[in-house]
Amino acid sequence: MRFVLRPVRPSGWWFDGILLSGFVALTLALVWRSPLLDVDLAIRDFVDAHRPGWADTVLRGFNKLGQGGLLLTPLAVVVAFLMTRRRHTVRPFLPVIGAFALTYVTIGPLKVWTDRLAASNPDDPHPELLFHAADGMSYPSGHVVNAIVWYGVLATLLTGVLRPGAVLAIRSAAPLILLFTTTYLSFHWLTDGLAAILLGLLLDRLLQRTPWDAVPLGDRLDRAGWAAPYFDPPFSAR
Repeated sequence: MRFVLRPVRPSGWWFDGILLSGFVALTLALVWRSPLLDVDLAIRDFVDAHRPGWADTVLRGFNKLGQGGLLLTPLAVVVAFLMTRRRHTVRPFLPVIGAFALTYVTIGPLKVWTDRLAASNPDDPHPELLFHAADGMSYPSGHVVNAIVWYGVLATLLTGVLRPGAVLAIRSAAPLILLFTTTYLSFHWLTDGLAAILLGLLLDRLLQRTPWDAVPLGDRLDRAGWAAPYFDPPFSAR
């Protein structure tokens, strides 16, 4: 099978360029102490003053939807296993491996590099600044990136099993919920979440483009019948 990139929407690489440029521009704006920092502070102060106890408790539960290692990665592995058994091919595991690799080499290093404290940090006079505190791990929001990438993987694996509306809901609802909860709970600044959306969409498009059915898996799996296509029509997310 030829290694041809799968189509994404919007098509072409121009949208990827916008996402990458937007992430870089947002980061530079924060480094240069643009008015976005004032917006971050204003939103942090507002939600801290308008967060009743019941809302804090409920939204902390919803915020767990973005936990990568404890929830999303194991869930994706389970779904991949079930789809592997159902269609007799190991290819459902390939986007899971790809998502783990992409998030591992991007989220953590960016957090360590940018050194931004959480919005709820009470011990620093300027927690909103980037490249400010050696123990800062806030930028970008890992929960929001995880929501875009991992729920995107789940939606891809379940395309052809669930109705299109359910697949769309999986892909879109969780990132919006995580953007709201992480900001409202002051776990992250608003710009942490916005940067995460840009990064997450970029990673998701890379995963969606990858022709997983064309990845060589070796003669042994081919002979055993476990390397059959999985993402070609009617099961692809095209």
